[in-house]
Amino acid sequence: MQKLQLAKRVVRFAVIHVILFTLALSLTIIPSTFAKQPPTTTAKQLFEQGEALYQAGRFTEAVTTLQQAVRSYQRESNNLAQAAALTNLSLVYQQLGSWKEADVTINNSLNLLGWNEKNQKLNVNNPKSELLEILAQTLNIQGELQLTQGQADTSVKTSQQAEQIWKKLGDNAGVTRSRINQAQALRVAGFYRRSLDILEEVSQQLQAQPDSLVKVTALRSLGNVLQQLGELELSQNTLQKSLKIAQRLQLPLEISLAEFSLGNTARSLSNIKDTITHYENAAKIAPNPLTKVQAQINQLSLLVESEQIAEVQKLIPTIQSQLAILPTTQVGIYARINFAHTIIKIGNKKDIAEILASSIKQAKTIGDERAESYALGSLGEVYEQNNQWQEAQDLTEQALFIAQKIDASDIAYRWEWQLGRLLKAQGNIPAAIGAYDSAVATLESLRSDLVAVNRDVQFNFRDGVEPIYRESVELLLQEQGQDKPDLDKVRKRIEALQLAELDNFFREACLSNQFVVLDNVVDKDNQNTAIFYPIILDNHLEIIVKLPKQPLIHKTSVVSREEVEQLVTKMRQTIVAPSAIKEFQAVSQQLYDWLIKPVETDLKNDGVNTLVFIPDGSLRNIPMSALYDGEEYVVQKYAIAVSPGLQLFTPKPLAQRRLNALAGGLSQSPKNEDFEPLPNVKVELKFIQQLGVSTTTLLDDNFTTKILEKTINDQPFRVVHLATHGQFSSKAKDTFILTVDGRINVSELDSLLKSREQKRTEPIELLVLSACETAAGDNRAALGLAGIAIRSGARSTLASLWQIGDDSTASFIREFYSELITGKTTAEALRLSQLKLLADQKYNRPMYWAPYVLVGNWL
Repeated sequence: MQKLQLAKRVVRFAVIHVILFTLALSLTIIPSTFAKQPPTTTAKQLFEQGEALYQAGRFTEAVTTLQQAVRSYQRESNNLAQAAALTNLSLVYQQLGSWKEADVTINNSLNLLGWNEKNQKLNVNNPKSELLEILAQTLNIQGELQLTQGQADTSVKTSQQAEQIWKKLGDNAGVTRSRINQAQALRVAGFYRRSLDILEEVSQQLQAQPDSLVKVTALRSLGNVLQQLGELELSQNTLQKSLKIAQRLQLPLEISLAEFSLGNTARSLSNIKDTITHYENAAKIAPNPLTKVQAQINQLSLLVESEQIAEVQKLIPTIQSQLAILPTTQVGIYARINFAHTIIKIGNKKDIAEILASSIKQAKTIGDERAESYALGSLGEVYEQNNQWQEAQDLTEQALFIAQKIDASDIAYRWEWQLGRLLKAQGNIPAAIGAYDSAVATLESLRSDLVAVNRDVQFNFRDGVEPIYRESVELLLQEQGQDKPDLDKVRKRIEALQLAELDNFFREACLSNQFVVLDNVVDKDNQNTAIFYPIILDNHLEIIVKLPKQPLIHKTSVVSREEVEQLVTKMRQTIVAPSAIKEFQAVSQQLYDWLIKPVETDLKNDGVNTLVFIPDGSLRNIPMSALYDGEEYVVQKYAIAVSPGLQLFTPKPLAQRRLNALAGGLSQSPKNEDFEPLPNVKVELKFIQQLGVSTTTLLDDNFTTKILEKTINDQPFRVVHLATHGQFSSKAKDTFILTVDGRINVSELDSLLKSREQKRTEPIELLVLSACETAAGDNRAALGLAGIAIRSGARSTLASLWQIGDDSTASFIREFYSELITGKTTAEALRLSQLKLLADQKYNRPMYWAPYVLVGNWL
């Protein structure tokens, strides 16, 4: 009997946006097969009818027919065939979202096959290959079901058992399916590297296999998983292979699904033109209405996102006319919800409400509580936009209740956030704060899930997560009463946002939640230091300041987020323009008036000489040392440092013993890189050595990744100084430094520098990156600098925000180390070095002395 390939639904959704922007068919795990069954007459006909009904999407009828087949085989005492029918019945239940029935049915099948769940072995001596094949297929399907129910670890083990049976049978296609299932489960469980290792092995194995339907679907599944892991170029190449084979084999459904997946990957690569082409191709060739509508809905969401309103208005009625013929299945329901959510801000509210109300009924019909929660919450959002607060609150609370009941934290946080907005709109600030607190707590519990997937596919951090923190902070600052607002809670909330940003940057929850409380450092040991927490909100710029042995101070400037970000952008543009000094000073003075002027008297009265900023958002991209008060720059009055708010080490002075440094540099750009030469790198490194710093130098041809790693491991260097081109970006893959053999990105740098921890317990005291720059056009590029500072494990990181002449850099570095070896604090050594350039007629413009930023330990 011919096997039926089934496109399986995504296992577990990390956040709602996975469903709303990347539909179930695009996240296929692996096609499963209807299990084979031994030939009989009536029962066989029922079995085949069930298969045909399944293929036609008539799942409710398929259930009835397969149940009849099960009973017929039971009367014949044909356990093997009965088990096969039960396995296929479980598949149909899964498509209907009837998870309990699917679970019971698959377990009944395994019992009939003689599988001992506890001992993970067959209670059958010398089993026939036919039994083993049905068992392997059943275990594959059970593994997928377990993953659907959030049992990732169990799913891995089940898929491994299926793999062993396929190996005994010599079925390479079966082995491939099981290994891809394992990779998917490992990814969900948080073992991203192991998942990718398996997928790379599978990719090699698939190359030797002949063209087949299994190869097409396996390659597509591999491409989808690679997309989720952020390996976008590799995903694109893999999906193209799947598409070409599907075209050669003339498989319309597989061609459509491959085009659909390619559209999702192109979207992640921000290639709008190719994305639309792939979605249009997918819809055009789709052999069934569901696949067609899904492609059109994804295209619609892209058009809405890119504000192509005329095209949106053309496509909406086309999709809407097809909704009625979609099957009442989980995928069909999600398609309707997705469509409604996509047009929620631009469509007819009555039509959207009717679609969602219908989706709620359908979800109840098939017993899919997750889909019901989505539909209820989305309908609540429609009422919210219509200012019908009580109706919206009732629906949101119902959605939240269901999400909490089924332990779906990945969607519960969304309804907690929505409830907070509704309570705020009704003036109930304390209750709104409670709802936001719950949303933040749920997000914290979901850290590993939220960062597991490529952020552009998984969710838009700036739209779907960041606002929760900022709106929460805004509410906390509105709270009235004794000891209100709670400023300590406010700054901890903004630090939690910064932690979430860095998790999102690295796509893994690897940073410790254990903060060093900087207040203790300021109050006890550094009573000349003030800590600034600027917080950018929609209509306010809030400043929280910690002065030595003083309670927190809070100041507000009534200025919009847009005004702040425009001013920051203008400051960055004018600071590097030689002829725009007056324009720069005017912009810089405005920022000074917002950030420092409100507390300048307090700073003076407390004898503060060092300012530590924990900058928010785009403020990371500007050097605080260059803020201008109308007469002087801040650097002329204060030493300046920046902290990500996440101190891995307690700040303490650079140990007063002779410095030893590993100094690496590259004076010429590698052949495949387009960077200007840095001829003064040799001078820069020689200066360090001449100042009496014990130096091991790796220059040009000796500055390779392997030599750098080996050298760092050989000696306990206190300073690592890298004079080479580098770039900071809001994307980890675009944050790197150059060696002669290519780029070391931030994740690889982390591994390289931290490899010393296996041999040495002391951290690097100071990491210097003297020729780096922030990525052009990226207003959050300095996030990459924070990422390097955190992941390097160094107490302090000194880096430049933009590229300048390397002759001035050499002069700066000579002065910096001259001050450092005399016992100055790192921040003071930086300040004095900048003042030296400022006093030089040749380098007195901020473009020369201002780019250097100290991150981390300032002592």
